[in-house]
Amino acid sequence: MKKMILVTGGTGYIGSHTSVELINEGFEVLIADNLSNSDISVLDGIEKITGTRPLFEKTDLSDAIQTQKLFEKYPGISAIIHFAAYKAVGESVSIPLKYYYNNLNSLMLLLKNMEEKGIQNLVFSSSCTVYGEPDTLPVTESSAIKPASSPYGNTKQVCEEILRDTSAANDNLKIISLRYFNPIGAHPSALIGELPLGIPNNLVPFITQTAIGLREELKVFGVDYNTPDGSAIRDYINVVDLSKAHVTAIKRLLENKNRKKLETFNLGTGNGFSVLEVIKAFEKASGEKLKYKIVGRREGDVEKVYADTQLANTELGWKAGTGLEETLLSAWKWEKQLRKNKNQAK
Repeated sequence: MKKMILVTGGTGYIGSHTSVELINEGFEVLIADNLSNSDISVLDGIEKITGTRPLFEKTDLSDAIQTQKLFEKYPGISAIIHFAAYKAVGESVSIPLKYYYNNLNSLMLLLKNMEEKGIQNLVFSSSCTVYGEPDTLPVTESSAIKPASSPYGNTKQVCEEILRDTSAANDNLKIISLRYFNPIGAHPSALIGELPLGIPNNLVPFITQTAIGLREELKVFGVDYNTPDGSAIRDYINVVDLSKAHVTAIKRLLENKNRKKLETFNLGTGNGFSVLEVIKAFEKASGEKLKYKIVGRREGDVEKVYADTQLANTELGWKAGTGLEETLLSAWKWEKQLRKNKNQAK
């Protein structure tokens, strides 16, 4: 019998790539997603890559009745990877209640149903935003949790506190919280990738949409930061590398190899690249010239952050292996495939 893994938000960007890696490793995948920021066609891409179509339930996990029905319908869930959350930093500043309601409720309802059904294993999708504006770089898992720079970041901090308190009160619960840095790129098949609905909030899809002519120009938010070229620095990690870390974490829990009831790992490359460096790397990898414009800083953004990945490398046994240019090229290949598909559908 294949072990069933519930992947919440599994038609989303990281969720879909993780679903592929789970299927490739022999797990049965059940995706629950409300499709508020993703498209059902992602299931086709997953099936084409793996030869297997994951189970799917359209579920709003911030709704108690829908969540309970999901767990009643699928009593065989062995572990959960919880991605489902709103994640746009800028939007969270404008509409904070949307973020608090959805991101906190969905986690609490999951934990409640896990407890009732005796499900012991949870991998939580956390974020480097929990570190706020760090005092020292690179950040380690023991770095100070600073005041969040956005409501989105604060929801991740509060979710981690919920997990800490719940795991302390429940002897059977095993949790791994993965704090990831900036996922970019697409599956090398170009069958799945980042598919933002509307105007992208993340840098790389905005780069590829500008390069292909969907956007007039790319906005660079601030070049007055205390960085070598003035633009903000992030740790950009390949989405497939990131997805493989979730499979490693699931196996760690299922095989009882976790050392503590609640473990936390940074997932990044350990290297920081500025926005302007990423633009240059994309131009070099793709051969395309990008039109971009310098504008003011964006509210909620931190100046620079990149990971110390030693704990994930040594204890979790995972390491990011794909370089920046190769990852950007995969995003470009995905963007061109999207345009081709849309032109054929006309």
